[in-house]
Amino acid sequence: MDIWAERQGESGRVDSWRDPYGRDRARVIHSGYFRRLQGKTQVLGLGESDFYRTRLTHSIEVAQIASGIVEALRAIKDDPSCEFLPSPQLIEAIALAHDIGHPPFGHGGEVALNYCMRDHDGFEGNAQTLRIATRLGEYSEECGLNLTRRTLLGLIKYPVLHSRVVNKIQYGDLNSSLNLDNFKPPKCIYDSDAHALDFVLSPLPGAEKSKFCQADGSPKKHAKSCFKSLDTSIMELADDIAYGVHDLEDAIALRFVNEKQWRLEVYGPIKDVAASLPLSAEIDWITDELFSGSSLKRKHAVSYLVGWFIRKCGLAPRNVFSDQIFDLTAEMNPQAKSELELLKSFVVKNVIKSAEVQSLEYKGQQMVIRLFEALDANPMRLLPDKQRIDFEISGQRAICDYLAGMTDDYATRLYHKIFTPSSGSVFDKL
Repeated sequence: MDIWAERQGESGRVDSWRDPYGRDRARVIHSGYFRRLQGKTQVLGLGESDFYRTRLTHSIEVAQIASGIVEALRAIKDDPSCEFLPSPQLIEAIALAHDIGHPPFGHGGEVALNYCMRDHDGFEGNAQTLRIATRLGEYSEECGLNLTRRTLLGLIKYPVLHSRVVNKIQYGDLNSSLNLDNFKPPKCIYDSDAHALDFVLSPLPGAEKSKFCQADGSPKKHAKSCFKSLDTSIMELADDIAYGVHDLEDAIALRFVNEKQWRLEVYGPIKDVAASLPLSAEIDWITDELFSGSSLKRKHAVSYLVGWFIRKCGLAPRNVFSDQIFDLTAEMNPQAKSELELLKSFVVKNVIKSAEVQSLEYKGQQMVIRLFEALDANPMRLLPDKQRIDFEISGQRAICDYLAGMTDDYATRLYHKIFTPSSGSVFDKL
């Protein structure tokens, strides 16, 4: 049997005709954790429009782009590295699952939970994804979604344990919840889930395993992991493209940005002769179509940009690891990467960092913190039956798992049920 198709535990009914990675994709799609992404913030808060993306639609688009990258890489003739590329089922399983660990209220909720868990192994969305895949998911009592080893490897963006990378000096005041800017979590895996990392990396020789889990740090910041697998690098490229292009589409369609801002912050730098960016030859018609007011023309430009960045991806060896799944990495060429960074920065500056979005993010953070504190102080009174049992075993991690799995709406309704005097009834069903 292919060692990369192995699972941590029994896989249930065995159908010999089924592709193991196709089974992984099916398990992700049918998981409640995946479905709940439809109720979790991507960039803009939910409920104000039915047009823009949620974390679910974002994940579906990342899967489509990741498949496109694999197709484009396979089309490169005479490249022996192509034999190590993931199958369509595998890369889609990874991409669809890559955000299932993210909590309500976007990255603001992630920072809030990390603050709450600062003395208990922290919280980080990608670490939570691995926890769901290997422990909390619905397909196995002991092994979560019980995905194959290679799918799990693709989900591990940061193969380092929390205790190896956290630097609490970065947090500053550990007891102030009014400003959480310093509580961005270290990118990691929880120490309590080290067994999952051991299972995934077991095919690597000992010295290479230590190398793959290497992290570089600085005196006042969290350390950062140095390596990731081939499949992870493809998924991350797809994630970046979706973030830069599709979130841009939402921003334009909802008029968070205008053509004047675009021309100053994106069009101008791309047209700069000194920058020599290839997209400069196309940016005039792209700009006209993006800001034409026509959804058809805007979609044409968006589709072109996605294809543009996909075609700029290639494979490169690190010459560090003996297994090509670890040694090869997918990269975007430097000029295209600079172009994509312009798009991403434009969205961050004019949408994500806007006062309107930040005020909603802050409100979500404060709700998460108050809910955590109330549940932690009164676990036997306020937690549902299953979470009470989990709390007796895992303590604060059980509360964190409960909150992280909530949609924005569920967390808001629970908040009002507990804290708003005029809300809440024994007949209310969350």
